[in-house]
Amino acid sequence: MAEALSPLSFDTRFRTETGVAVDILPGVQRITAPNGGPFTFTGTNSFILGHNRVAVLDPGPNDSGHLEALLRAIGGRKLEAIILTHTHIDHSALAPRLKAATGAPLWFAGRHRLSRKRRPFEINLVARGSDWSIRPDRVIADGERIEAGDLGLIGMATPGHCANHMAFGIEGTDWLLTGDHIMGWNSTLVPVPDGSMADYLHSLEKAIAAPYAHYLPAHGGPIAEGPAFARALLQHRLLRNRQIVDAVNKGATTIGALMKVVYPVLPPGVRIGAWMTLTAHADYLGERGEIRVKRGLFGWRISHI
Repeated sequence: MAEALSPLSFDTRFRTETGVAVDILPGVQRITAPNGGPFTFTGTNSFILGHNRVAVLDPGPNDSGHLEALLRAIGGRKLEAIILTHTHIDHSALAPRLKAATGAPLWFAGRHRLSRKRRPFEINLVARGSDWSIRPDRVIADGERIEAGDLGLIGMATPGHCANHMAFGIEGTDWLLTGDHIMGWNSTLVPVPDGSMADYLHSLEKAIAAPYAHYLPAHGGPIAEGPAFARALLQHRLLRNRQIVDAVNKGATTIGALMKVVYPVLPPGVRIGAWMTLTAHADYLGERGEIRVKRGLFGWRISHI
């Protein structure tokens, strides 16, 4: 019997006061940065992890007020590490200032890098939003156990949104810190060549199979039924692939033409995100040989096989 499709429902009810430390779990506090917007929702969630000794996950944007809020919440405790889920600037830009203020080392999965080489005429539309200069003091590997203060984390490589993205399981619990890989308020942006749709789909499968029931994302509120939501996201992406192939078979030859079919009505602020998402799907389908993609100076030309 075929598996029933899970409905994909986004939760946009999350509200929080920026700069305020909120207790989520024992040893886990959330402080939301004041950088809300079309791609960040209510702002980036920074997490203070640990009890007597702590680590900060995703210090967030370069904002002095947010730095003060983090230092205030840390208080007199020792900050032993600054950990990044990935190196987009809404997560990492404050890290150097927090390091300078505390002496804590930076830990993440290697310097920012593209998921694949740029192809001729291809533009990386998120290049300016990526932190190319920041370097880790410690590179975290997939499956590695790390000490986040006096709390244990298990690293899980989840590339897709970008190449060096990681999620972190909280040891002794069924909670997963998902960064931008899985968020309850919207689907994740996958911008090629910074990200990869093939990697993203594989990373969704990886999260679904992992022993974590609940998710804490970097934007928005907790996701109570994590694997079920991740399965719905995966099904949504696979259905989108089929929708694109069908549109190409019916005559769509450009990303703009796909936009008219897939996203006929969109607010102006999110159109660029939709464009990048469709480009990632088309790139994936072209690599798989399900459609034909020709990249040129004036854009992509798409045709059926």
